[in-house]
Amino acid sequence: MLAGIRLASTAAMQTVFPPRCIACGERVEGEFGLCGACWGETSFILGLACDCCGAPLPGEEAEQVLCDECLRAPRAWERGRAAMVYSGTGRRLVLAFKHGDRLDLTRPLSGWMHRAAGPILEPGMIVAPVPLHRLRLLKRRYNQSALLAKAVARQAGLDCLPDLFERTRATPPQEGLSAAARAENLAGAIALRPKYRAQIAGRAVLIVDDVLTTGATLTATAEAAREAGAQKVVVLTLARVAKEP
Repeated sequence: MLAGIRLASTAAMQTVFPPRCIACGERVEGEFGLCGACWGETSFILGLACDCCGAPLPGEEAEQVLCDECLRAPRAWERGRAAMVYSGTGRRLVLAFKHGDRLDLTRPLSGWMHRAAGPILEPGMIVAPVPLHRLRLLKRRYNQSALLAKAVARQAGLDCLPDLFERTRATPPQEGLSAAARAENLAGAIALRPKYRAQIAGRAVLIVDDVLTTGATLTATAEAAREAGAQKVVVLTLARVAKEP
């Protein structure tokens, strides 16, 4: 009976407030969905992907295939996944979520991430976001990576420590910087909070961020986890900047 009441209530609400595309606002059939046009401009990473950085690769699905970049320069983490390519609708959604106060996007975006993370999830993992410096957090009012980390952890049934890492100093924005400049910019800027050292020693840690570009931020965070005794580090991002062919 209660289920019937809920269904009737939902139907009534959708009559008054029909579901809208989360990207453009056009009417759609279900909540938290994309219209046909926006779906067509969203490059989900569904097939073969680099097992370390999540970049889409040509070919049939296989286990633990690495891209040329990760083969040339091993990452500071073991495995990684991304939900979509940072382009088209995906890019618009990331920017709206990150800078446009679209906190309603947490639910659909984290759902896509949770599905993408399937191959790298394991029982007992600790989930933690890349941290924001307190000054930037004060200006933005929320850490988008922390919102995603909490939601993914909840869906996966894992523990989340949203304040596991901290920014020890403010750093200039990474946009427009080369890979080397990004790495230099973040050198020594991220640390694991001492109160959690015993809690993660010997544990697997899943680090969550919104976008992977060169991997400098994730590298700094992964190194902080390693230095504190994490047994394994894997990463998950909402989007992956497409590599040049």
